[in-house]
Amino acid sequence: MKKLYIRFNDTFNDLNPQLKRYYIFLGASLVFSIGLQIGLSALGVPWFISIGLVMAIFILLPMIMRRRQMSKMGSYGSDSGTGGGFFGMGSQGGSGGVRYVCLVCNNKHKGGTCPRCGSKMQRADF
Repeated sequence: MKKLYIRFNDTFNDLNPQLKRYYIFLGASLVFSIGLQIGLSALGVPWFISIGLVMAIFILLPMIMRRRQMSKMGSYGSDSGTGGGFFGMGSQGGSGGVRYVCLVCNNKHKGGTCPRCGSKMQRADF
């Protein structure tokens, strides 16, 4: 039993701090849900209503926390579509997509071929 504890402790200490926080939150919300289930059944609430409430809390609480974390990263849910994305905090700068630069005439354009010289040799400009 002590070997199992040591192995668990070593594995848990080597985890990413964010992942560790998530596991602690998941365990705490599970304990809270079970306690709420027991408390509601002691008050005489029917089991199907208490299970529904517990499942709603177990699903909605992580969604609320995720939204709060995303709002700390940037303008989550804004109309501009920037902030908190995969490529960073609005890295496109409102350009509206990928632009290409022709390697022959150095013309910036959107599309497959250069409208100025017709060359297909280009690089992406983010």
